[in-house]
Amino acid sequence: MIRLISLLLALSSPAFAAEPPTLSGRASVIDGDTIDLHGTRIRLHGIDAPESGQRCQDAKSKSWRCGQKAAWALDHAIDRQRVTCRITGKDRYDRLIGTCSVGDTDLNGWMVQNGWAVAYRKYSNDYTAHERYAQNAELGLWQGSFVRPDKWRNGARLEAHTPVRAAPQSGNCNIKGNISSKGARIYHMPGTKWYSRTKISERYGERWFCSEADARNAGWRRAR
Repeated sequence: MIRLISLLLALSSPAFAAEPPTLSGRASVIDGDTIDLHGTRIRLHGIDAPESGQRCQDAKSKSWRCGQKAAWALDHAIDRQRVTCRITGKDRYDRLIGTCSVGDTDLNGWMVQNGWAVAYRKYSNDYTAHERYAQNAELGLWQGSFVRPDKWRNGARLEAHTPVRAAPQSGNCNIKGNISSKGARIYHMPGTKWYSRTKISERYGERWFCSEADARNAGWRRAR
């Protein structure tokens, strides 16, 4: 308790920006982006993992408990080892925010690079390259379809049997899901301005959609 009070005082200190305080010890996993250390909740900086009850779809459109698996993955990465968290602030729920590591492994980056969380661009771009790697390698969440956690918390859900990579020849699956150089996921409808110029490379995580609902539920937005 004394250490926690000292830490909270440090967060308000002018020296905080120059030398962020740290917490370390044995951690327990709450979910894929939150741990408990010394009875204190710490939200992993710059990443967003699926919620505990969230489900995703694999490459065969089969539902699986991605939120639970993300928590298991983080627990496996920690493997009862000592965790050190560099505290960078607090969130609106009064949880501490930190970059946590086990040895030389940045757990925040490890979760994103292995596909168990996404880069939380609303707050940081620190892990966008890690996300790109996982997406290209189709790891974790990227093996199929999923709703980004922030959208899931706001009520978005996958439709049952959402096609993962429907080819344009199959029915009306002719909506192009493109990823921009900045990582923005944008879909193009047939007949729109950039449709004919847009090339789809599944190797880099781009894909075809059968409906706008499929594209939106998978986290793509319509081209402006």
